[in-house]
Amino acid sequence: MLSFESRKDAQSIFSYVLRFRSAGASPKSDPVALSYVISNRPEILVALCNGYEHKESAIPAGTVLREVLKNDAAAAIILYDDSGNGGNGSKGLTGIQPEVQQSGNGVFWKFFEWIDKGSFEVGADAFTTFRELLTKHKQIVAQYLSTNFDLFFDKYNNILVKSDSYVTKRQSIKLLGEILLDRANYAVMTAYVDRGEHLKICMNLLRDDRKMVQYEGFHVFKVFVANPHKSIAVQKILLINRERLVKFLQHFLEDRTEDEQFIDEREFLIKQINNMPAQPVEPLQKPALLGSQQR
Repeated sequence: MLSFESRKDAQSIFSYVLRFRSAGASPKSDPVALSYVISNRPEILVALCNGYEHKESAIPAGTVLREVLKNDAAAAIILYDDSGNGGNGSKGLTGIQPEVQQSGNGVFWKFFEWIDKGSFEVGADAFTTFRELLTKHKQIVAQYLSTNFDLFFDKYNNILVKSDSYVTKRQSIKLLGEILLDRANYAVMTAYVDRGEHLKICMNLLRDDRKMVQYEGFHVFKVFVANPHKSIAVQKILLINRERLVKFLQHFLEDRTEDEQFIDEREFLIKQINNMPAQPVEPLQKPALLGSQQR
């Protein structure tokens, strides 16, 4: 095993090589070494991810990985890798099939456990990389989440949002809000807020003992309430709990007296819930995402 300083040196060299462009090359062109890796040795990208398996290699590998993830093709290879599904290695770009649901055995799916079960340092770095993957390449990720909606959000909600780690829980709820509110993910957002079980998870976050978890949960909850095309399942939950919800929200995070945006949003949600009809109404518009069903 390399010493700490040697690992840092290796990280610096690897990062430099993967971002190096020859003199006169366009700043928009792919670095030569990275282009070669993407086309001929995609398993190197998978190996970088697997650096999170060991605490000694996690930080150096993660730093190099985030440099690589500035490239769309590299991000796609990692997202669509399925080498853990009985294959001999990553198929790279040739193995990408955006319309085919994944098995859940590829390297991307390991991030959930690395984030939740790794040491603090490993989990924090893995989450930083995970976030980069899901927020920097909007069109690729929108397609990916649409195709793998059930698998992704089942893991996201049950492993990350329900994590016993305060840091993981809070960061994951915040990232969930960012994903849902990104315009590129509109179809994903409408499918997510269509489901009653997702609303129940969110409402439990509002009752968490920790105020920052409550606050981040509020920003997801408001997407459900503000949706003009609420599913029957979501309407039923809100109507059954209407009186208690309104009373709860009236005193929710009262100490945020200087946060005018939060206060306005809280009042808006109270008004929206109060103005709901007494009985659920069939929504005029349903999620465009195939496979999304009311639950």
